[in-house]
Amino acid sequence: MIELLEQMNGWHWLAFGLALLAFELLGTAGYLLWLGISAVLVGLIMSFMPLGWSVQWLTFVVFSLFTTWLWWRYQHRQDRADDKHRTLNRRTEQLVGQICILDQPVPVGPGRMKLGDTTWAVRSDVELDAGTLVEVIAVDGITLVIRPKQKGSSQP
Repeated sequence: MIELLEQMNGWHWLAFGLALLAFELLGTAGYLLWLGISAVLVGLIMSFMPLGWSVQWLTFVVFSLFTTWLWWRYQHRQDRADDKHRTLNRRTEQLVGQICILDQPVPVGPGRMKLGDTTWAVRSDVELDAGTLVEVIAVDGITLVIRPKQKGSSQP
C-alpha cells in the first residue's frame, strides 16, 4: 500500500479532485465540493514542488478542513441573517399585512377579532364598528395591532 501511495503525483491528485467534483454534480449537497477543490489544490502544488506521500495527504486534509470550515462559517452567517426575515413557523408574524372584515365591534384598546379560523386578541387606536375593513399592521406578543383600511385604496 505504501508503494502505491509513494507513486502518487500531481496528475493523480488532479484526477482525484475532478472525480470528486464530478460526483458532487450527482447531488451530494456540497459534501464533496470542498474535498474536490482541496485535491485539485494539492495537484497544483505538486506540479510546482514534489512532496512525499505523507505530506501530500496531510496537505489534502488541512485544505479540506480549512475550506469546509470557511464554507460553514459563511453559510452559518447567511443562515442567521436569513432567519431574522423568515416567518416560517411564526404564525403571528405571518398575519402582518392580512386584511379582513370585522364581525364584531372593537373598542379603543384591547378587543377580539376573527381572522381565518381563529379568534385573536387585537388592539386598536380607534373604535371600529362591525363590518369595518381592517389590516394587521404589527404583532405585540400574541396581540395583533390593527387599523382601519379604506376600501379600494392600496395605501393604509
